[in-house]
Amino acid sequence: MILKSLTLTNYKNFESYSIKLDSKINCFVGSNGVGKTNILDAVYHLSQGKSYFNSNANQNIRHEENFFSIDGLFQKEDREIKLVVSLKRGERKTIKKNGKAYKRFSDHIGFIPLVIISPADRDLISEGSEIRRRFMDNVISQSDPNYLQNLIRYNKTLQQRNALLKHFAQTNNFNQDSLEIYDLQLSEFGHKIHAKRNEFISLFAPILKNRYQSISSGSEQVELNYSSKLTQTKLFDLLQQNAQKDLALQYTSVGIHRDDLVFSIDSYPIKKFGSQGQQKSYLISLRLAQFDFIKTINGTNPILLLDDIFDKLDEQRVAQLIKLVEDDNFGQLFVSDTHVDRTENAVKSVHQSFKVFKL
Repeated sequence: MILKSLTLTNYKNFESYSIKLDSKINCFVGSNGVGKTNILDAVYHLSQGKSYFNSNANQNIRHEENFFSIDGLFQKEDREIKLVVSLKRGERKTIKKNGKAYKRFSDHIGFIPLVIISPADRDLISEGSEIRRRFMDNVISQSDPNYLQNLIRYNKTLQQRNALLKHFAQTNNFNQDSLEIYDLQLSEFGHKIHAKRNEFISLFAPILKNRYQSISSGSEQVELNYSSKLTQTKLFDLLQQNAQKDLALQYTSVGIHRDDLVFSIDSYPIKKFGSQGQQKSYLISLRLAQFDFIKTINGTNPILLLDDIFDKLDEQRVAQLIKLVEDDNFGQLFVSDTHVDRTENAVKSVHQSFKVFKL
């Protein structure tokens, strides 16, 4: 899948911006604040139906405007596909493929495989489990629509169970039978999700280890493990055992929405024992493993976005990362940077076609 052209209207800081893109490498350079990352985020938006950096969709609309639109023309084998993501204030966002709107955004996920490497990835190590679950769910969902639908059903049921727990607390009235209806549904969806996550980790962890060895000169061993209470106990039993606790808390305290990924180096948590360089190498390896995994499962090269990596990584890691792109196994690449010469020197060494857009 190749993005041939991109048009932004009232998207973030862009009133109107249109470009034709190179099929291999596209670099966006300029001072901080000119919108380099916003262009990469627009590409992400076309793939995932949402911004990578702004959870509030309205914040992507340019100040004092009423809507935004992102138009992308893609080439898939021998056919062209036009995608448009648009949002008007006070209305629901729409995603259209060749003029036809999706009824469900989830049906679009996986159509344009994509991986982003960004300074924000540090949150995968430093922040809580929700960030790491979101990473895992995104990787699996881009290649397994059934997993995504089970996840949507689970989260909807979870919201309903939590609402019921709040109702019980407010009315001082507890009904076990009513709660069990949601427990059974959560258990059904939860165990399917748990099984798929286990399968994913068994395939993904070896890819991560190989990528880490290729991008790091260190001899240390990295690990990735999946932590879940469902490994020892059925979800229905967990929910039953914690019913009174959940009633007091007014939310569901156990389930696959509490699972976590454990990042380790030489069997120790990388958050506490990994150096800054080791953590950076781990995160890049994680993203490149995501690229490899999606490509293997989907049979196509994901688009790769490298946001502001030159300022955040040392020259050795940047050189190793760019060298990987020289391999034809990679598809289309988007890079943002603040220095024109540094970017041009890096991409020229790859011997692939490229364009540099100065903002």
